[in-house]
Amino acid sequence: MPTTRISKETHELLRRLSEEEGSSMQSIIESALEEYRRKKFLEESNAAYKKLRQREEDWAQEKEEREDWDKTLQDGLDKDAQE
Repeated sequence: MPTTRISKETHELLRRLSEEEGSSMQSIIESALEEYRRKKFLEESNAAYKKLRQREEDWAQEKEEREDWDKTLQDGLDKDAQE
């Protein structure tokens, strides 16, 4: 099993969280890393959209494509029939 060094303070925090939640330290680390991964994904997505919005022609094309996709929501199918 791979090991990673952490500070004594971090280990103590991890141990306390493990006791408080009744979860393994491994489970807490996995949950924390997944949350961090999601946060980074959203930050990167937001930065990419910000950059896209700064290029007027590209942003206009993005909005046009969104409008095309929105039209598919009104495809005439009964909502109950889709479920």
